[in-house]
Amino acid sequence: MFPGAGLSPPPPEPAIFRLSEFLRSPQGRYVLDWEQQHLDHAVADIFGYHALQLGLPEIDALRENRMPLRFCAADRQSDVDVAKCALTVVNRFEELPFASHSIDLVVMPHILEFAAEPHQVLREVDRVLVPEGQVVITGFNPLSLWGMRQFLTRLGMEPYLPREGQFISLPRIKDWLKLLSFEVNRGRYGCYLPSVRSDRWLQRWRFMDRAGDRWWPFLGSIYMVTAVKRVRGMRIIGPVRRRAELLRPALTPATSRVARVSGAEVEETGQAVSMRLASASVAEAANEALPLLGAASPATAGQPP
Repeated sequence: MFPGAGLSPPPPEPAIFRLSEFLRSPQGRYVLDWEQQHLDHAVADIFGYHALQLGLPEIDALRENRMPLRFCAADRQSDVDVAKCALTVVNRFEELPFASHSIDLVVMPHILEFAAEPHQVLREVDRVLVPEGQVVITGFNPLSLWGMRQFLTRLGMEPYLPREGQFISLPRIKDWLKLLSFEVNRGRYGCYLPSVRSDRWLQRWRFMDRAGDRWWPFLGSIYMVTAVKRVRGMRIIGPVRRRAELLRPALTPATSRVARVSGAEVEETGQAVSMRLASASVAEAANEALPLLGAASPATAGQPP
């Protein structure tokens, strides 16, 4: 029997390792600088109790966030010292080991484009987020100079970005978020430099960052988008209490009985009787009104019944 017979071949290197190698290159450090600056601004004013960064421990995406518990869930250990976040190792981003509705903020730098099931990753993020929780996503834009350069690898050219990445455009990411009832707040593009590999040429093309941000903002090589989880339906806001003014006693007008006798209107209330004479004489009207009051008329006062 040959040595090693019956043993399975070693598993292929995960695609995220290739991304880590790219981020150690000059163009990778250029991407990290842009993402660190804009992630600091995006998460600074998001409040809650628990903040989670998925993957890419090379960048401290929660550095400027002020939540009491901030940690990074990655699929490997990292040599980079993440000072403000605790590092947790997970096997698959498609099955996060966190309770439902327990996280207030999730940051995903380049996770969807290197995940085997990006839809399932988004569904897991939707599960662990609390209502009104927020998610921040960064990725490579396929409709950019770097995306065009990466497309030429199909013709035999050397890849500029990691070959394993399935780059997703920002409009498609927004569609996926809307299907999960997320409300997209804002999106931003950056990194407009061409696909060069040295620091010298990166510095020479720096002027394109200012020009691209003004004249062709949708052609940036990197994008970042922020969304809020919305939960539709009724919400119990507490016991319903009647307003105090509705419980106050209200005054009601006294009812009256009106009798019309030979042209005279007799209004009887609990204490008084008022008569108005129309065409009959005062004596006749009084004689007709007395039976209504329970008394005998003057003409028949002394006669037997």
